[in-house]
Amino acid sequence: METLEVQVKSADEATAAAAKHLGVTAKDIKVKVLEESAGLFGKKKLKLQVERVEAKAAKPKTTSKAKASKEEPAEPVTEVKAKPTKSAKVSKVSTDASPVAKSRGKKAEVAEKTSPESEEPEVVATKKDAAAFIKMVEETLEVAGLDVTVKLQELQGRYVNLTLDGADVSHLVGKSGEVLNSFQYLMNLMAANKFNNGVRITLDGNDFRRRREEVLRDLATNVAAEVLKRGEEAVFDALPAFERRIVHKVLAEMDGIQTYSEGEEPNRHVVVAPAS
Repeated sequence: METLEVQVKSADEATAAAAKHLGVTAKDIKVKVLEESAGLFGKKKLKLQVERVEAKAAKPKTTSKAKASKEEPAEPVTEVKAKPTKSAKVSKVSTDASPVAKSRGKKAEVAEKTSPESEEPEVVATKKDAAAFIKMVEETLEVAGLDVTVKLQELQGRYVNLTLDGADVSHLVGKSGEVLNSFQYLMNLMAANKFNNGVRITLDGNDFRRRREEVLRDLATNVAAEVLKRGEEAVFDALPAFERRIVHKVLAEMDGIQTYSEGEEPNRHVVVAPAS
């Protein structure tokens, strides 16, 4: 089974998205909705549990003589399940903003191990980039009919950090920042398609990012303490790149701890592990 997060308008679209992700047809999978929340611009944000459906073997043809005879019972089929290579207790550490870290054993196999977000190329944002991005965000908000102004907060490496303000800004933040993250993700997709320069946007409203950073800092410190105590790795729930960097930075100087990222976007995780 695999867990996916998608933004779609219907259950049929969710099934199609899951099938495309796995490279199979919709009839080859079984989809169960685990969580559902409001998305952006009429879409729903769904957390799906996807299971491949095994194809049934075709029944052999029988002769008329065989049909007339009494059918013998088929031999029982024994289902063989792969045994997990590791057994580990799973503990969850959650906050109101819902990042989670799960314990996964002392020596979990790592398919991909990198330095913190080292895959991102060296790109430096300019004031010209900021002006172009502000115009793009403002035009989108105008189409949406929202009373929100966009201001440049700062340029930070490859990032143009923008602040949203105005009467409707709370609608763009959402209860736990899920709308803000979705809108930011959409703006970065548009920016990549329009400018293709490697520069990224971060959006903030109602001081949400600062409060979120404090939550992540506290969580990362607490999780690292548990990793040192238990001698086991801990895996965060999927986080966007700018939040993963916060965790990496907080724990970079902590003795006995190492961090790295694994997985593919948008399901990329931070792993906190004992230093080898």
